[in-house]
Amino acid sequence: MVPLLLVLLLALILFGAGFALKALWWIAIVVLAVWLIGFVARPRGGSGRWYRW
Repeated sequence: MVPLLLVLLLALILFGAGFALKALWWIAIVVLAVWLIGFVARPRGGSGRWYRW
């Protein structure tokens, strides 16, 4: 019974980690797309930066 529970727990952990990593990849892609759009569409005047950091 204990080995079965350990295998199920391992599968649950790996599934959760896989889902989290996939979600992080999608977030990274969206942030990269927003950054590239901002880089291309930046204003011509001023310091050339489109963000205010």
